[in-house]
Amino acid sequence: MIRTLLTYISYDPIVRIRLGGLSISPHGIGIYVGYMAGAYILFVPAAEKKGITRDQSNVMLILGFLGAVFGARFFYVVNHWSEYGSVVEALKLWQGGLSLLGGITGAILFNVPYWRKHGFGFFPVMDAAVPGIALGLIFGRIGDLIIADHLGKETTFFLGYKCPDVVRVGETVGSPCPPGLVVHQPALYDLISVCALLVVLLVLRKKDRYPGFMTAVFGLWYGIGRLVEDFLRVDKQIFGLTGSQWTALGAALICAYILFIRRRAPKWGMGEMKDGTLHTAPEPIVDLDEPETDDDDAGADDGSDKRVAEKVSDRAD
Repeated sequence: MIRTLLTYISYDPIVRIRLGGLSISPHGIGIYVGYMAGAYILFVPAAEKKGITRDQSNVMLILGFLGAVFGARFFYVVNHWSEYGSVVEALKLWQGGLSLLGGITGAILFNVPYWRKHGFGFFPVMDAAVPGIALGLIFGRIGDLIIADHLGKETTFFLGYKCPDVVRVGETVGSPCPPGLVVHQPALYDLISVCALLVVLLVLRKKDRYPGFMTAVFGLWYGIGRLVEDFLRVDKQIFGLTGSQWTALGAALICAYILFIRRRAPKWGMGEMKDGTLHTAPEPIVDLDEPETDDDDAGADDGSDKRVAEKVSDRAD
């Protein structure tokens, strides 16, 4: 009975929300809400614990947003260049086509100069960021499901999605879907996986671990997930894998090396941070020179010489 109810998940997608003459995609809303929620609910508080000020976090988030938009579009266009007749066509963001992994990559690359300038290490910053990224992915995938985007190959799997009887790509569904056919819905599988990943990350961050640990867990988990899920998609392949699969495979292998072989983050990704937090400013040097005193007060502090000697001894130790 339960299998019968679940065999054909079917609903009418909402591809566009009309507000007067304005047309808004629920997918775009999901991406924006996810970015803001991940940023200010999880990333900013975690970054402050690592010595990163709120102003510095805001700069990183602005750079990350710009980089995510550029990277998501750039990586998608590179992987689907044959679909575009010119560079002008490729620049039409409103016509859709974004790469999630490209967005994450772009957000990181746009931040690298700022991190280097201020001595922020890649791994300590990303350790604070990955739970927020996972939360953002959840909202983004919900947006994908609302518009029925990223639909995959035909299936009899009980979580398969039954395409509407009338299908117009970009109007009634977000991606190609033959009327009445049941297909895989990789966005749903990704949503389930990332929800579990977020729970794991929130549990793991309660205990102090070496810098890069959280980042490596995220990269390995999500990399393997995307590697598997993309076999269910209908997408262009390069030497047997999609562009996203090659990216995911590379990230997963690096993260597996950090977690199981090296068991610590490479020094190149640490910046001027130590143990995941910024170097604190050095303690001010105590002036050991005895202040001038009046003769009347000379005997007022009989223990001053003793305290000075103790300070000198402590510093020597």
